[in-house]
Amino acid sequence: MNIAALLTSAGINTGVSLSLISLYSILRKQRSLVSVYFGHKLAQAQSKCQDPFCSWRLVPSASWIVKAWKASEEELYAAGGVDAVVFLRAVVLSIRVFMVAAFICLFFVLPLNYYGQQMEHKPVLPAEHLDVFTIANVKEGSKCLWAHCLALYIVSCCTCLLLYFEYKNIIQLRVAHISSSLSCPSYFAIIVRSIPWVREESYSDAVTKFFTDFYSSSYLSHQMVYHSRAIQKLV
Repeated sequence: MNIAALLTSAGINTGVSLSLISLYSILRKQRSLVSVYFGHKLAQAQSKCQDPFCSWRLVPSASWIVKAWKASEEELYAAGGVDAVVFLRAVVLSIRVFMVAAFICLFFVLPLNYYGQQMEHKPVLPAEHLDVFTIANVKEGSKCLWAHCLALYIVSCCTCLLLYFEYKNIIQLRVAHISSSLSCPSYFAIIVRSIPWVREESYSDAVTKFFTDFYSSSYLSHQMVYHSRAIQKLV
């Protein structure tokens, strides 16, 4: 086992992670990027940050990590919406799956690989080659190979169970979000044009008939727009 190579790899990964965290900490303080990182707050306040330039904007800080760690799911939902909560749940689900796989591999698969009889062991553990901890150290046709299959089945079953319960929670969260948004028809409104029209009917009646015939389950009401210049500018 090459301890120097492992320490070098760990040092590189740690340095890259700290560099990215520091870069994000600096960028989120820049006035020109407020709309990128705090768009939801700006939409609620309907104003832009006009603070003058300060030197502290170029200094990395870790206060946001503490705030993000202490934030509850309700606070995250209020700040970023349901998509932010779903993303956080996906990250937590990945960590749970990793913990299950790590536990099984460390206390079940790794000892079987290490005590296999395919390779010779070194007198000191740090001098061991990494291959003695892998399936390469298990003899061909050994019954220990069934342990690897069993470990795969256990990890797969646990992952499926975690996915099922997480999917169930996310569905309930989205249904609750949609139910609470029914009072805001603008969330479900669309702009349409070129609806077929018959001379014997008014434009409004033609729109109502068209949507009730083809989209009766999702049609609620409509509003006619005759001067569409403002809407065309928005689109």
